[in-house]
Amino acid sequence: MLPSSRDRLAPPGSAVNARPVPLAALGNARPPLDECCTVRKRQTLLSEHHPTNAEVAAKFKQFAFPSTATYYAQAIALERGRGTWVRDFDGNTYLDFFGGILTVSVGHANEKVNAAAYAQMQRIGHTSTLYPNLPIAELAERLVRLAPGKIDKAFFCSSGTEANETAAMLAQLHSGQQELIALRHSYSGRSMLAQALTGNAKYRAVPTQVPGIKHAHAPYCYRCPFGLTYPSCEIKCAQDIEDLIQTTTAGQVAGIIAEPILGVGGFITPPAGWMKLAVEIVKKYGGVFICDEVQTGFGRTGKMWGVDHEGLAPDVMTMAKGIANGYPISAVLARTPIAEAWTSGNIATFGGNPIACAAANATLDVIEEDKLVDNAAALGKVLREGLDELKQKYAVVGDVRGRGLMQGVELVVDEKAGDRTPNPEATLRILEETRKRGLLIGRGGLHGNVLRVAPSLIVGRSEVESALKILDESFAALTS
Repeated sequence: MLPSSRDRLAPPGSAVNARPVPLAALGNARPPLDECCTVRKRQTLLSEHHPTNAEVAAKFKQFAFPSTATYYAQAIALERGRGTWVRDFDGNTYLDFFGGILTVSVGHANEKVNAAAYAQMQRIGHTSTLYPNLPIAELAERLVRLAPGKIDKAFFCSSGTEANETAAMLAQLHSGQQELIALRHSYSGRSMLAQALTGNAKYRAVPTQVPGIKHAHAPYCYRCPFGLTYPSCEIKCAQDIEDLIQTTTAGQVAGIIAEPILGVGGFITPPAGWMKLAVEIVKKYGGVFICDEVQTGFGRTGKMWGVDHEGLAPDVMTMAKGIANGYPISAVLARTPIAEAWTSGNIATFGGNPIACAAANATLDVIEEDKLVDNAAALGKVLREGLDELKQKYAVVGDVRGRGLMQGVELVVDEKAGDRTPNPEATLRILEETRKRGLLIGRGGLHGNVLRVAPSLIVGRSEVESALKILDESFAALTS
């Protein structure tokens, strides 16, 4: 049995606030075959014996695209999970502080979410948008009621990429303009348009195929492109958007797409006032505001939406990842006048799948009933304070940034000596050191030198403290 994650906000010294069971105490015993996932019984995968990490990873590498990335020098093949814990095929147990790229919102194998999905499977598993079903109708209503401002229409897709592409097209149709403002360091997905919007060469497989995309400077205070310091900079990176529009577009734009925190970009967190000013400038030139909540949505930042920290009302919102605790679904929300601009045929085969929608509704139930947005804010504060202490302790830590349970740690050569050269080598070593100690975290940033720390919203105080202790030990090993 994997450790529970129901101890969030437990008072210090209480029984449930004890440090999670040490990995050694959990042992490496493998579950009986009749409890294992079906895939391990399929001879087409490997054989009838219990596969090892190495065997599963080798099989994956043999048949997956070579470009499909995995973490660690020796990939970890995960077999099962419960709450904030996961176990690999060799029986090693890990505290999961990345959640499948900020997707497992309410814990692995959440009983309420799984029960809702299973119940829907027994009714009907697929309809397409041609045949409305109750879960999609209920989810559409819930999302528009949760959204800020005057958003009142929803469309469902299968991934963040598809949602962002839909939103961009909506902005173009509504405005009658084609040119869009995106951000450097941003990530929008894997399609042609989404890659064109993305501001990171690593994720652009081919040269830009979609014209009309203009990339503004990211609000990256730690590496200000103008060499200025906030707030005396007067948010120059936002002001520059007006110059960008005046000099590189036809003078009118379709809109701007922006993440409240740039996820793949390394959790770049805009300074106060940046988003408001950027949106004001874009609207001055006829554009709409597309808020990309794929990573920041559903309580991740300590508020239901990342944009809630800014006090803004988007015209269009996109969301995916944490919406259904890992079930594949995404959504685009928009104000009616914008949604009505799409007058051509519009269907989705898998968008709004009833099983995924049932899981999403259950995920929202758990977030609301268990007050997980509050938990993300409270435990995010504990996590941030601990990471700030590591920054003071280790010169390799250049910057700590983020909100709630979405915290980034940028590693450099020597912050104390003023050498902010990106240090991806140290980042890789920290990932390996934390893995050895039973903690899984993510990596990002243009140079791959940012640790991404983002546990499930159900995380407990003891688990945050354990993760911080492992990070401290890992940085000590790095510098020893």
